[in-house]
Amino acid sequence: MAFNHLPARVHDALAPLSVKPVTDSVPMAKNHRPDHAQPDPASRPSPEAVLHRLASGPSRSARITHTEHLPPRAGRHAVWPDRIRSEVIAAVQARGIEHPWAHQALAAEHALDGDSVVVATGTASGKSLAYLMPVLSALLDGSEAPNGRGATALYLSPTKALAADQCRAVRELAEPLGNAVRPAVYDGDTPFEEREWVRQYANYVLTNPDMLHRGILPSHPRWASFLKSLKYVVIDECHTYRGVFGSHVAQVLRRLRRLCARYGASPVFLLASATAAEPSVAARRLTGLPVVEVADDASPRGELVFALWEPPLTELHGEKGAPVRRTATAETADLLTDLTLQGVRSVAFVRSRRGAELISVIAQERLAEVDRSLVRRVAAYRGGYLPEERRALERALHSGELLGLAATTALELGVDVSGLDAVVIAGYPGTRASLWQQAGRAGRSGQGALAVLVARDDPLDTYLVHHPEALFDRPVESTVLDPDNPYVLAPHLCAAAAEIPLTEADLELFGPVSADVLTQLEAAKLLRRRTRAWHWTRRERAADLTDIRGTGGPPVQIVEEGTGRLLGTVDAEAAHSAVHEGAVHLHQGRTYLVRSLDLKDSVALVEQADPPYTTAARDTTSISVLETETEIPWGSGRLCLGSVEVTNQVVSFLRRRLITGEVMGETKLDLPPRTLRTRAVWWTVTEDQLDEARINPEILGGALHAAEHASIGMLPLFATCDRWDIGGVSVPLHPDTLLPTVFVYDGHPGGAGFAERAFHTARAWLTATREAIASCECEAGCPSCIQSPKCGNGNEPLHKRGAVRLLTTLLREAPEEAGAGTDGTGAEAPGEPG
Repeated sequence: MAFNHLPARVHDALAPLSVKPVTDSVPMAKNHRPDHAQPDPASRPSPEAVLHRLASGPSRSARITHTEHLPPRAGRHAVWPDRIRSEVIAAVQARGIEHPWAHQALAAEHALDGDSVVVATGTASGKSLAYLMPVLSALLDGSEAPNGRGATALYLSPTKALAADQCRAVRELAEPLGNAVRPAVYDGDTPFEEREWVRQYANYVLTNPDMLHRGILPSHPRWASFLKSLKYVVIDECHTYRGVFGSHVAQVLRRLRRLCARYGASPVFLLASATAAEPSVAARRLTGLPVVEVADDASPRGELVFALWEPPLTELHGEKGAPVRRTATAETADLLTDLTLQGVRSVAFVRSRRGAELISVIAQERLAEVDRSLVRRVAAYRGGYLPEERRALERALHSGELLGLAATTALELGVDVSGLDAVVIAGYPGTRASLWQQAGRAGRSGQGALAVLVARDDPLDTYLVHHPEALFDRPVESTVLDPDNPYVLAPHLCAAAAEIPLTEADLELFGPVSADVLTQLEAAKLLRRRTRAWHWTRRERAADLTDIRGTGGPPVQIVEEGTGRLLGTVDAEAAHSAVHEGAVHLHQGRTYLVRSLDLKDSVALVEQADPPYTTAARDTTSISVLETETEIPWGSGRLCLGSVEVTNQVVSFLRRRLITGEVMGETKLDLPPRTLRTRAVWWTVTEDQLDEARINPEILGGALHAAEHASIGMLPLFATCDRWDIGGVSVPLHPDTLLPTVFVYDGHPGGAGFAERAFHTARAWLTATREAIASCECEAGCPSCIQSPKCGNGNEPLHKRGAVRLLTTLLREAPEEAGAGTDGTGAEAPGEPG
């Protein structure tokens, strides 16, 4: 019997990065401009005072497990590079920036020398100015060219909001330069009547990888003059390009480089990242080019007070009678309410769209009890909103009309939120990089800032709030991406062939496995070789073969049944768990029930309702080994890495009472199974190891299951993933290994690099897993250690002590560098967390 628990990926969450607040004199931090109607930073309460008010009262103060103080830092100036146009320097100085920081000047020098460069310094350190100085100088030079449009530049961001915000900032900065700089946004929200103007006249085009993939590259003849003159490609927030999404973007950039070469251009790539380990290595994998690294942050930084906050235990009991903590959602709503009442401008970052909506609704209700005029000062912001809704919220945040915002990571990367005093993070966001990126959204005007991480009832969150060194004494994670993933590479080879027929000379650009993949595409009759080149054979667009942010097909439209009004969309992969029949869906503070899900037409019909509960999908999973690529001995057991096939099916959903999370009931569902070929890490144990660990057959399934749940929860400490990117299965006797086995796998076709990272850090990863289980104060297991909110078997069976003994035995025999690295039962599947 296999016990299942499959991963669920958050699709609107683009992966984030690191952050450090700054002081008043910060030059041209991203989107640098006056924040209208904002009080003087000196008049604001100190972050210590704000935290003291939040923690007032005996029950509140006990919830703070640790407070970290990051002291202010002085800045180091440099001189303007002499090759920067004097008009550009004058425009920057007119913005109040007399001299650049040292890292800005160094990055600009590399760009002027023709070196691709990555600026990897803290949030609000002025990375925008570092790349804008050479870009604006080139555009100004180009405007004086006797013929043609002169130099052009392309800006890529992971979100539409960031591109729109950067366009506003560039227009303001370049205003003294007149018509020499013509910035324009080109994305899915750009009206069709404006697109032709952008193609013909804009010389600084701001877009996203999705539009580059689907719109610009397939239509390259219409962009010929722009591409022919392309001097610089700016890739902002490049740390977000990780996993499968990052692998897709890497291939999109290779297609861009190929087309530029055909038009006679060889652009310099300028990358910016607020948090990345080994940024030059990650940038090289992303672009396929050598990249110089500038990582010595010379900008000043204001004080940051960072509190770790653990909600209290309640009198309620969850599955199997386990103690339940107050939810991070309820706790964050309280904190956002209190901050709003103090007049402290704040953002609460939430992992799911539903959570963002729920927190804003709870905060509004509690504010109404005090002062109804405050209700309109709090709102939600998330992916899936219509463009006009997002823009209205962004304007309200800019103007200060909003005091509090509950947001998903759709807001994390871009919109100018200078003037924020505090950030509340509802649950560890999955990586240290993301944590620091979110924390750094406050304090960007130079004032001190407060950040509060509110722990969820989850093994990793519980571990972190009691082990602050894991957050504050360790570097951010390495960016994991695999451009050679054949599931990623194949559709991009097709798209490239449709743009310009592929030749053998192109294969080096697309990587070492491209020749093998090309052979498979030819056999599948997607490509046909004629003379020396491969041609696209189909009538449909090759670029439509893949969605670079997902793999499950077109998004599911959420439609109000009575009116036919489109409320938003959800990714196809998340539809089974997010908008199944009976699911609760939140939108703009209103609650809807899903009446039907039509998978064929990709439509979910909903109607407005007011149920006293939320819903969470349950699924089952089985796994089979396709190929064992690498294995090493762990005592008499084995640690393995290879390819697997996972079969997952959403079978039911739970109804959980609002606020408390108490389970009210379970409803069966009839949805089709889905299969996934991916990569996994797995470990086996033998009879001798079970005897040493005192694991008898009665508790074996529960011990494996508990170890699997906890190891999934802890892997984000060692790879740039979160719990929803990965899945797991544990089996007392697996038919392929013929031994008790625990699998942890990537929740993406072909893999995303997470399982490989787990293999190479297995000793440290499983050591932290064992410690997280053993140090939990519960008696028999709870959501803070071994229970999972997505377990397909209702967290049954689980055996906490057995898991600790099993991991202890396994680790005692682990090699010093397990997996050649550096440092159940049940299944958990990709989808949006409830």
